Amino acid sequence: MLHEKDYARIRYARICTEEEKEVPYEEIVKGYEYEKGNYVILTEDDFTKANVKKTKSIAILDFAKEDEVPSEYFNKPYILGPDGADQTYALFRDALSRTKRVGIGKFVLRNREHLVEIRPQDEAIIMIQLRYSSEIRDFHSLTLPREKNYSDREIEMAIMLIDQLSRPLQIEAYKDTYNEELYRIIDEKKKGITPHAKGTLPKATKVPDLVKVLQASLDKAKK
Repeated sequence: MLHEKDYARIRYARICTEEEKEVPYEEIVKGYEYEKGNYVILTEDDFTKANVKKTKSIAILDFAKEDEVPSEYFNKPYILGPDGADQTYALFRDALSRTKRVGIGKFVLRNREHLVEIRPQDEAIIMIQLRYSSEIRDFHSLTLPREKNYSDREIEMAIMLIDQLSRPLQIEAYKDTYNEELYRIIDEKKKGITPHAKGTLPKATKVPDLVKVLQASLDKAKK
């Protein structure tokens, strides 16, 4: 982020509301306001003392089937290492793999307790940070089409298109094309060229045009 006037970089300052001046990071502490204007100061050691076990370990609470956790609960993956406990690590990984189960547990990160899924992946154990059910939006609150409002011909063509474009997944083949395009625009502007957008904005397909669009997609897939 830059200042439009002189292109100087923008930095974020931590301002003391009492002295109206910037405070160095090393002088900032965390506090709990138990009444107006009065605080109990907490150190990193205090957060650990709140529950040493929870801040230093992952507690497995239950086991579930591999596909039992809905995908909308997945948040962020981490790779877990054995930290010297190779035999235990391998035993747990292989036991999960053979039973086709995942562990459901909790751990504390940045002073907050997180729900996690522990699963084997090749030689590693992956920990996926999960969302709590209270963080998931109920899709029933959205206005969604409840009934079939398409023809048999349209669904048949849609299934044919999916079948034609189905192939073994090679996830490494997918590239960040948006970033590539962004770098192209940066390069052009650096050279004094006015960049132009590639392609056109998509438009919603009208119902009468659906068969035509599906047929065009099928013809393209065949080629």
